Parts: sequence; C-alpha cells; structure tokens
Amino acid sequence: MSEREFYSLYEDEKRRDYITAATWGTFVSIPLNLSCTFMDHAMYGPLAREFFYSRLVSVCVTALAWFWFKTKTGRAHPQCNIFWYTSPMLMILWMIYTANDFSRYSPYYAGLNIIMLGMGLLSSWAYIQNLVTSVFVLGAYVWISLAMNPPQPISSIFNNATFLMLTAVLVVCGSVANSRSRFREFSLRYELDKKGRELEASYKQLQENEAQLVHSEKLASLGRMSAGMIHEINNPLNFAKAGLGFLREKEKHLAPEQRADFVDILKDIEAGVGRVNTIVSDLRMFTHPDTEERDEVPVHEIVTAASRFLNNECADKVAFEEVLVPGLTVFANKNKLIHVFTNLLQNSLDALKTKKFTDEKPVVRIGGCVENGTTILTVYDNGPGIAAENLGKIYDPFFTTKDVGEGMGLGLSICYRIVREANGKISVKTEPGKFCEFTIELPAKEKISAAN
Repeated sequence: MSEREFYSLYEDEKRRDYITAATWGTFVSIPLNLSCTFMDHAMYGPLAREFFYSRLVSVCVTALAWFWFKTKTGRAHPQCNIFWYTSPMLMILWMIYTANDFSRYSPYYAGLNIIMLGMGLLSSWAYIQNLVTSVFVLGAYVWISLAMNPPQPISSIFNNATFLMLTAVLVVCGSVANSRSRFREFSLRYELDKKGRELEASYKQLQENEAQLVHSEKLASLGRMSAGMIHEINNPLNFAKAGLGFLREKEKHLAPEQRADFVDILKDIEAGVGRVNTIVSDLRMFTHPDTEERDEVPVHEIVTAASRFLNNECADKVAFEEVLVPGLTVFANKNKLIHVFTNLLQNSLDALKTKKFTDEKPVVRIGGCVENGTTILTVYDNGPGIAAENLGKIYDPFFTTKDVGEGMGLGLSICYRIVREANGKISVKTEPGKFCEFTIELPAKEKISAAN
C-alpha cells in the first residue's frame, strides 16, 4: 500500500470518529442546554423568558446538526457542520451581552469554558478547528464585554479572558497530543493488520505447499508401485505375446471353416493385451519423476491419456466429444498437461453427476485450435456451472464445493500453477444451471529469443 493510500485510510477513520463524536455531542447538548433554564430563572429572573427562547433556537439548530450527520451528504462532509457547538457559544455570548451584568462580572462566561472543554473532548482529532474556535470565542467575549453599556471593568475582562485562554490552551494542546496518539495507534494497528495478513498468507501458502508435497509424495509412491507393477506385468505380457505369435503360426494348419473364428478371437486377445500394455505405459509416464522437460506434444495424445484414466466414469454415462484441429500441438510438459486435463475432466464428471437431465444428455466436449501462435484448448460441460459468488475463489487452495471426503480443493489450484509455469493462461466462462467452460492458452511452439 502506498503512502497516499495509508493517509487516505487514516483520514477516513478520522472522519468516522468525528461523526460519532459530533453525533453524541449534539445528542447530549440538547438536554443539558434546556436544563440550564432553571439557572436562568435563579440568576436573571426578568430575562428568563428571553433566555428560554434563545435556548430553544440553539436546541433547534443543534437538532438540525444531528439530522445533518445522519444524512449521506453530512457523513461525506462532516466538517461543514460547526453549528452543533457554535450555536451554544453564540447563545451564551448573546446572554452575556443582554444581561449586561456589571455587578457580577458576567458569570455566564463559565459556560464558554464548559463548551470549549466539551468540544475538545468530543472532537479531539480536529485540533485546528479547536484552535480557531477558541480564538474566536476569546475575541468575541472581549469585544462583547467592551461593547456593553457601561463596559465591563478591565480587571473583570482580564480575569475571565485569562481563564478562557487557559481553557483554550488546554483544549488545543490536548487535541494535538490526542491526535498524535491516535495516529500512532492507527499506525500500529495498520502494521499489526498488515503483519496478520502476511502471516495468514504465509500460513495458507505453507498449507498449500504441504498438501502439494503430500500429493507429490503420493505420485512418487504411485510411480514406484507402477514400476514394480510394470516389471511384474511385463513378463506375463511377453509370454502372452509370444503365445499369440505361436498361435498365429498355427493359423495356417486350421481348416478353412474354423479359421475366421480363430482370427477374430486372436484379434480380440491381441487388443486386450495391447490395452493392458498401453494402460501400464500411461501410468508409468504419468507418475515419472522427471516432469520438468517441455516439448511439442500432440494434444490428441494428452486428451486420450487423460480420458483413459477416467474411462470407467465416462462409459455409457456421458457423451464425450473431441473437437480438435488435426495435428494440433502444444509446447508443454506432457505429464503435467495430462494432470491438468485429468483434473478438469474429473471436475466436469463430478459436476454432471449433480445435475438432473431431461431433454439433453450429459456432454463433455474438448476443443482446440491455434490463434496467433497460441494453442487454445477448452473443456466444456453442460453441468450446473459455477455460482457467481464462487468464481473469484475457484483457484484458491482448499476451496471446494464438494462434500467432505470427495475432494481437498487442490485440483484447480494445481492446474492454475501448472499452466502459469508453462507461460500460459487459464480462464473460465460459465452460466449457472447451463454450462461451464475452462479455456487454456499455451504456446503452440517453443519461443525462440531474438538473440538466437
């Protein structure tokens, strides 16, 4: 975050605190102002009615200020409303002038002290405002005292002005100290929040790395197991192949009417043995530890290998369509890309299981083409799609909408990382209830630098 953004947040917090304080100030000052009517009767009985009307005017202005803070405009520009504390000040200054109390030296000046103290407590951040207001009150009091007929004694004016000035100094100094303290507090809270977010991000990254390590270890274990399986299965396969070759030699010794059935059965056996050999070979390639090498890989081979791993879930349940440009290639690591397509296809199949179909059949469609030297691959399904509120989180580690035990939420996160490592992009287009389509953009060929 830049320094400008930091100070913007600080000013926003100041504004919110000022609004809260000013709202409470207006709410509290109304009953306090009206309660002083009894003092007016005791001090200045003949003027009590006029003073009461002035208090009503002041209370109405304060109430309007309270409503101002409740409006959208008032919250956006709270400093514009200074009437919540200036109206009581002007009221007291008018009372001092009207009373013209030469004998008692204007005791109501004490009300100005109370208002300045309340203003300092309730708007402690706005020290500039407090300074300007204090200077205004002090100057207005001196001017009114001198404008009376007869003027107040100089000793009385000096005495009262001194107390007002001391109050103003305390208010302004307290506001400055409080403002600095609040700024330090805000800075510390900001740093604490920042460290907390960094710690949370580090912890999340640690969880992701740990899960990927576990995943890699599982793949490595599967690779070691598949290596043992290949060793154990290859010998029987070789015996079977040798036996098939021997049976081929015996074909010519069969009677013509038996030869056709014999050849068909032999082809079926050869196809089965070849399929077992292909599956084991794919498993060895998929779990091979050397996964950093990249090359131009035929996309059809990637799709075939990925769909073969999920063949038991596709058969007779989902219409699997492949719409690829003939000879389409992509520059990537074959094993990792098979991993990506396996995850995407598995997600499509899982999503299709959760949707009820009536007029259409579940479809998974893989498309591919080349545009401006970039291979664009798509995985489309007509499942329930992705909810709008989840779109921003689908690549987050451990985010999943599946039931507990059906997935860790790492599939798309790993896909995102693999595609980015291959200098590609992955995006999604979806309409809830209708379809979901993931698009992968990868280089079609190795990029050669200008220097080469």
